[in-house]
Amino acid sequence: MRDSLHPSSSSTESRLSADGPIILPALLLCDFGHLDDEIGRLEAAGAKALHLDVMDGLFVPQLTYGLVVVEAVRRAATVPIEVHMMVERPDESAIQYARAGADIVTVHIEGLAKTKKTLAAIEATGSQAHLAMSPGTPVSHVEPFLDNCSGVLVMSVEPGFGGQAFQPSAIEKIQKLQEIRTSTGRDFHIGVDGGISTKTITSVAHAGADLIVAGSAVLRQTDYADALRELEDLARKSK
Repeated sequence: MRDSLHPSSSSTESRLSADGPIILPALLLCDFGHLDDEIGRLEAAGAKALHLDVMDGLFVPQLTYGLVVVEAVRRAATVPIEVHMMVERPDESAIQYARAGADIVTVHIEGLAKTKKTLAAIEATGSQAHLAMSPGTPVSHVEPFLDNCSGVLVMSVEPGFGGQAFQPSAIEKIQKLQEIRTSTGRDFHIGVDGGISTKTITSVAHAGADLIVAGSAVLRQTDYADALRELEDLARKSK
């Protein structure tokens, strides 16, 4: 399913299939008062894609931003952007984020009512559809839909809360997905989000993750370029 590309970013897949895992800085921790500058700094630092967390205060307790911010990021960014939707009833709103310019729209399996239909609708826009799974959700819940999506995002913390400790159980899920990917010849991304640092990135990359979301490990560092370079080096050496 990964040949389906967003029309605003025809090089999405080639950028996400670069040599080694890709680090996606999570914009939730950026300075939104200077959004254009932050995106420019991250791109200049070498970020190959960006990650946006959309939370509705219902599916998760925290409330963040919506379509207007995604549209603003799309205008400012030249790299692919992933919108991670932590919302109730994503079946109804996912298509809007695809049309707003998200190259990847990631929806939680726990919140979907019409999984195949929603994934198909996202991919029909040219965006990639990814499934996210919370820590308590087994791989068996997403496995029936691996032919309907372009990737799976494994949450290594409970969605909606920052600063949590990495949950090692995520590694087993990544390994399971990698085994499925290898044994069946399926072509889908494996992502991981939560608690990523210089101490945890090696294990998730070695397990098979190729899209690795990093928050404070990048955005809370003085030099974005140094932070990204260190994470990428660690991830690639683990392969």
